[in-house]
Amino acid sequence: MRRLFSLIVFLHLIVYAGNCQTIKILFVGNSLTYTNNLPNLVEKEAKKRGFKLKATSLAHPNYAIIDHWNDGELQKRIMSKNYDYVIVQQGPSSQAQGREMLIDDGAKLKKLCDKYDAKLAYFMVWPSQTYYHTFDGVIKNHRDAAIENDAILCPVGEAWKAYFEENEDYSLYGTDGFHPSPKGSRLAARVIVDTLFGDG
Repeated sequence: MRRLFSLIVFLHLIVYAGNCQTIKILFVGNSLTYTNNLPNLVEKEAKKRGFKLKATSLAHPNYAIIDHWNDGELQKRIMSKNYDYVIVQQGPSSQAQGREMLIDDGAKLKKLCDKYDAKLAYFMVWPSQTYYHTFDGVIKNHRDAAIENDAILCPVGEAWKAYFEENEDYSLYGTDGFHPSPKGSRLAARVIVDTLFGDG
């Protein structure tokens, strides 16, 4: 099933590339998205791979999916039919409440994306260094939410964890031990582009 979904995404991108069209992405999240201007880093990474991409951000401090939904701006953006992908991000979500928001609020978002021809993707994040022991829960809840809602998963958190375990180097974290350093955001951008366009 995963291979079939990847093939569909790949063929979709070939059509865009062949028509020289710009792929449009809406990032929805909080400070983990706007720190270091991740959408701009994704644009630059895609350009290196030969894709024309325009990333727009809708991100506010401490927002979860439900906060964006309650504001109403998110729905207006999606209903404009101006986006090919909606990449959603909230906090680590390792606990039961966060898991519920990822799945249930994500389901509402998925239904709206389907209606207006946008593909929903989850941007899997990471826990703070203080709560590093919750990392497996972060990964599981994001994976389950993507499966439950038939959405794309950008497994940034998994890439961070693999980097930490291989290198014993926590420089992906910024000085506060939670937000990404520039290096952490660059890795996030590569994972997102790899997920949408294939490893490059």
